[in-house]
Amino acid sequence: MVKLIINQRPVEVAEGTTLLDAAAQLGIRIPTLCYLKDINEVGACRVCLVEVEGVDRLVAACNNVCEEGMVVRTDTARVRAARRANVELILSQHHTACTTCVRDGSCRLQAVARELNVTNPVDEVDARPLKWDAGLPLIRDDSKCVQCFRCVNECDKVQDLRVWDILGTGRHSRVGLAQGRGSLTDMCSLCGQCITHCPTGALSARDDTDRFYEALYDPEKITVVQVAPAVRSAYGESIGLTPEQATEGRMAAAIKALGVDYVFDTNFSADLTIMEEGSELLEYLKNRKSSYPMFTSCCPGWVRFMKLRYPDMVTQLSTAKSPQQMFGAVTKSYFAQKIGVDPSKIFSVSIMPCSAKKYECDVPELNDAAHVEPGYPGMKDVDLVLTTRELSRLLRQIDVAALDEMPFDSPLGSGTGAAVIFGRTGGVMEAALRSAYYMVVGKNPDPETFCAMRADHSLPVYADAWREAEYDVAGTKVRVAVASGLGNAGRLIDAIRRGDVQYDFVEIMACPGGCAGGGGQPIHDGVEMAAGRADILDALDVNNPIRYSHENPDVVALYKEYMEKPLSEKAHHLLHTNQVDWTL
Repeated sequence: MVKLIINQRPVEVAEGTTLLDAAAQLGIRIPTLCYLKDINEVGACRVCLVEVEGVDRLVAACNNVCEEGMVVRTDTARVRAARRANVELILSQHHTACTTCVRDGSCRLQAVARELNVTNPVDEVDARPLKWDAGLPLIRDDSKCVQCFRCVNECDKVQDLRVWDILGTGRHSRVGLAQGRGSLTDMCSLCGQCITHCPTGALSARDDTDRFYEALYDPEKITVVQVAPAVRSAYGESIGLTPEQATEGRMAAAIKALGVDYVFDTNFSADLTIMEEGSELLEYLKNRKSSYPMFTSCCPGWVRFMKLRYPDMVTQLSTAKSPQQMFGAVTKSYFAQKIGVDPSKIFSVSIMPCSAKKYECDVPELNDAAHVEPGYPGMKDVDLVLTTRELSRLLRQIDVAALDEMPFDSPLGSGTGAAVIFGRTGGVMEAALRSAYYMVVGKNPDPETFCAMRADHSLPVYADAWREAEYDVAGTKVRVAVASGLGNAGRLIDAIRRGDVQYDFVEIMACPGGCAGGGGQPIHDGVEMAAGRADILDALDVNNPIRYSHENPDVVALYKEYMEKPLSEKAHHLLHTNQVDWTL
């Protein structure tokens, strides 16, 4: 243990404790900008400077450790003046059109400037212009970059993609694409973790709200909105709703109040995914030709990662489309027939916790409804994807708390407890095993049978490497594993390829914690929210009267009226894909 004094108060801390953490132990808050615990502790922004007796220069609290007998001051005039000067310097190179910035209100730089009372206008003398393809799902604006290196270390240490790097030296240094690459698309999964860990608006997901309004006000369009499981766990965070107010029913009512024609639940197609993927798993185990496992395929960030990093293993992915794309295909075929409309008049919108979904809906190889419904070449199954953050911005014009709850529309609005846990890591695996067990044994297992797949919330969300279990299904041993975060995914795949471990079925989510921690979710700077959101989804599962995908009445009706059965010819056309052919 080490004893020191901070602001005239004694404190004892473990060896290796930083000055920042020691001060926090006393309830003393030191402002930070670039800091992310265990990920980015580089002291680049110089906002956390403190004064140490006997040391001439001010030191960064985030990456200097406590020493015996230290006397530290965090509140001197010299410290405050240095912090203000550093923030003013950062602002002088930063495009400060804050009111039109996507991060206004959730910008860490803005918060620090207010905290330090930096209120005078700062002349922009060196703001870098935006040079980026505005059509990409992930947008980078150099003029808002503060060179904190968070994106570099988040991508390197957590996602192991190494997309970003520090280019140049000295005052000419900047963050850009690593290895001199000229294109984002040949190296990035589009997971959006760099977006949610950027302290400013230098990184963002493409804003598609104007396209949403264009469709909404087009009298020739029927707007159909689907809402992903994880969105309900987070949509209220940015609009001032308490957890008790931010219900599924109020979310559906709020989206309806925007003027859309139909509000459906992606939980419906999550259950549909389980019927197809679970059936596919049983076929895979019965006719297995590879020592590699079958992998889930509902996360486009993960699919991109597999195609970029392990192209020889892409054929191990389940051919089942994601719930988003299944929903789009069903909407423009089965649903269009059911309501008697031309499918090209339907404008299909999905609200997702994910930035990679913006990419997925544009993959031409996924637009199969146009093939099943002849005469509509070029028709997209999903026309537009909005993130949870975009939804929150849309809902600010509505007093959501005052709305009465309403159910999702029918017939694509029902979902089970198994579907809602798709929104957190391990949920797809649990849901698939619940129904696969039924398909083999003929009776439902206890829904808690497969709870070993749930994340350990005592660990940091990115540190829960992978979880494994073995289950007995009618005398057959099924070995499964779950990982979230692409760094963890890579370590798991490498272990499989070396032969260190062997599994039958593996679930991967690109974002740590799964979709609950997705790149399109509300941003709380320096705080990982996935675990708390997962708890909300688990509670919705427990409280749902139906907890098995094969019991979803709307899914049962779809097969009876249109698809015949899982893995039927029509199901293969509409609900399955070959990821080998996907355009990156």
